[in-house]
Amino acid sequence: MHVSLLLTVTLMFITRVSPEFGDNLGTCILQGDPQLPALFKDGDFVVGGAFTIHYYLRTEKHTYTRRPQPLVCSGSMDFRELRFARALQYAIQEINNSSDLLPGITLGYHIYDSCASVPMVMKVAVQLTNGLDLLFNDTGSCVKSAAVIALVGESGSTAAISTSRLFGRFGIPQVSHYATCACLSDKRQHPTFFRTIPSDHHQAAALAQMVKRFGWTWIGAVRSDSDYGNNGMASFLKAAEQEGICVEYSEAYYRTQPRSKLKRVADVIRRSTVHVIVAFMAAGDMRFLLEELSQQPPPPLQWIGSEAWVTDPQMLRFNLCIGAVGFAIPRSVIPGFRNFLLDMSPEQALNFPLLTEFWESSFSCSLKRQTGSSADMPACDGRENLRALQNPYTDTSQLRITNMVYKATYAIAHALHGIICNKKQCDKNIKVEPWQVFYQLKQVNFIKNNYSVSFDTNGDPVATYELVNWQLQGDGSVDFVTVGQYDASKPKGQEFSLSKSIIWYDGSEKVPVSVCSESCPPGTRKAVRKGRPICCYDCINCADGEISNETDSLDCLRCLPQYWPNNEKDKCFPKPVEFLSWDEILGTMLAAFSIAGSLAAFSITLVFYKNRASPIVRANNSELSFMLLFSLTLCFLCSLTFIGRPTEWSCMLRHTAFGITFVLCISCVLGKTIVVLMAFKATIPGSNVMKCFGPLQQRFSVFGFTLIQILICVLWLTISPPVPYNNMQHYKEKIILECSLGSAIGFWAVLGYIGLLAFLCFVLAFLARKLPDNFNEAKFITFSMLIFCAVWITFVPAYVSSPGKFTVAVEIFAILASSFGLILCIFAPKCFIIVFRPEQNTKKHLMGKIPTKAL
Repeated sequence: MHVSLLLTVTLMFITRVSPEFGDNLGTCILQGDPQLPALFKDGDFVVGGAFTIHYYLRTEKHTYTRRPQPLVCSGSMDFRELRFARALQYAIQEINNSSDLLPGITLGYHIYDSCASVPMVMKVAVQLTNGLDLLFNDTGSCVKSAAVIALVGESGSTAAISTSRLFGRFGIPQVSHYATCACLSDKRQHPTFFRTIPSDHHQAAALAQMVKRFGWTWIGAVRSDSDYGNNGMASFLKAAEQEGICVEYSEAYYRTQPRSKLKRVADVIRRSTVHVIVAFMAAGDMRFLLEELSQQPPPPLQWIGSEAWVTDPQMLRFNLCIGAVGFAIPRSVIPGFRNFLLDMSPEQALNFPLLTEFWESSFSCSLKRQTGSSADMPACDGRENLRALQNPYTDTSQLRITNMVYKATYAIAHALHGIICNKKQCDKNIKVEPWQVFYQLKQVNFIKNNYSVSFDTNGDPVATYELVNWQLQGDGSVDFVTVGQYDASKPKGQEFSLSKSIIWYDGSEKVPVSVCSESCPPGTRKAVRKGRPICCYDCINCADGEISNETDSLDCLRCLPQYWPNNEKDKCFPKPVEFLSWDEILGTMLAAFSIAGSLAAFSITLVFYKNRASPIVRANNSELSFMLLFSLTLCFLCSLTFIGRPTEWSCMLRHTAFGITFVLCISCVLGKTIVVLMAFKATIPGSNVMKCFGPLQQRFSVFGFTLIQILICVLWLTISPPVPYNNMQHYKEKIILECSLGSAIGFWAVLGYIGLLAFLCFVLAFLARKLPDNFNEAKFITFSMLIFCAVWITFVPAYVSSPGKFTVAVEIFAILASSFGLILCIFAPKCFIIVFRPEQNTKKHLMGKIPTKAL
């Protein structure tokens, strides 16, 4: 093919004009086989045109032993592309009849069928560049036309890229009506390229915005395996990635590729899990794909189309695409164009083989007088009516791309007008070079039929699109309905807007869902599945202490230390503060026992005071008994300082008051124990121990032991006192308001000193437990100290392991238990005798001279 093309465009040919151009035309012989224009007209200046009227190029296998056959287009005709070509004819006819634009100047045109083939379009481009076209004047003689001043076309991006590179070498401007590849905006590669249709860069961004707006994050993608499809899809995928959209597959197909490739693409679509497909395809490729899918239809899909096929009337026959949505060039109106299309007689159709083919394929009859390929069809009888036809050629209800051809032709005419015309006079004798037209096109800025025409520095127009929806009508037909707009000139984020409701593929207005994973609600985060795109994820509940307050959060946010999530884990609330309060049951019960204990101690004090002269009260130093009762009252009351919200003063008071009052209490018990021992030692002849431990010494011992504890507490409060502390480590979901010990050494020194005195008291009382006496107080002190030590030994592990407010409750319980133990063991037996056995409250009975009755 390439060898044939090289021979075609570099060698001189010999050919003969076909009789199809008229019976009265003469014969011109040139060297070679030039491609004849499908439609042509001579003029002072010639505008070229290239359209994809057929989609196949007849090929042959080269043997290099004989001359290659000329390149010939084949296959069925695209009536829509024929309408595009005739729009160029109509625009030039209007311009030639205009008194304002190029007055007195006749524009001609050479319109070629490129048949979507690079070899053919390159051959056409060479002919348009060097001017070796066969034309005939009114006398029937052969003339050589001049090179074109500009080209309208090509329809496809790949063909436009090829012609642009060639035309750019010669400075010939090319204005495309349908080539949308963003690559053509590169002026280093395509310096003389212009277009009236927006670049795919804008369309790709618009498609990505639309997909994002409807919440589709899991889509499929198919494209034409061409410059148009590959570049357009690349731009879309880049924009989609920025919008967080995932693509399950991206397949490509071109109509000349093997059918096995098409079947593979169709199978991928059938097996897919997506419900939305973005198709960046040329109309011909899309037609092949839909035909293949129709043989074994996949589940209903929502098609998103590019402008190349989404408004192609020939696509409406595929029910697979009902509900399709895509961006299209805005529809327009060209006054008088429909009459121009329909004003064709059989005689006029015979002037050009292209129009003859159109007439014969439209009416299934033969216009040709000689035998040929159409001999099997009946002869046309002249009663054929173009106005009765309903096909893409006659359909002018939605002129979109047609208007792009119309505008491109007028842009070239305005550029030429700026070169050869001065005010309202034009000089046809001025030699116009294509590069002059190129520079003048850069400055073109006019309005035609209420549509503005201008080009930016890249040769592109302002990007505006209509959002088109394929909607089923009441009569069962499908129509293109404009439901929105996209204007790239608007501020970012405001380019896309909807004006009507969209009817989707299922016939409803509810937006279909196409996601790999459902949205993660607040309170969860997305965890991407290994080996899958980011749109495929699992929803993981936020960890303790974390929240997510947005849908589809990537990460959970940790609450501040003073806050904790609610049950839904979508908000942070202040943590509840926990402490042993007065108004809860536990606090109330402990306070009640504390007050009850202090009242019991006070009641015993009253009983002892009333019976202070009795032997049982006077025994063992009644002063120590009253001091012990006083200290026990303080012990009971000091437990109240542990209840309620901790403050700076309460924290310092609770531990120091506890330590001092208990040392005072144990010091009194220790004094009483020593008195018991000394009293019985004094009965030994010659013993003088009571003189060494009289009442004064007893008082000093109590105050001395207590003073040591006071000094320990003062040092503790001076160095590192207890302070209120928000404990947020023990419980994650709440704050424990407690008293920090400050110095742990100080706390354990206070506690250890109490334990030391209690142990010493227990040992002494244990040694005196068997001394002869009916009322041996040492026995009761032994029991009391045994209970005291057991309580506080148990207290240590319970205190360390108890959580929250129960730590304070354990300490209060230890205080109350040990205090009640002392009262019950030391004072309860005495009170029983005083109140219920007064006859035993005698000195003789206490000295053991009267037998004791069982109590």
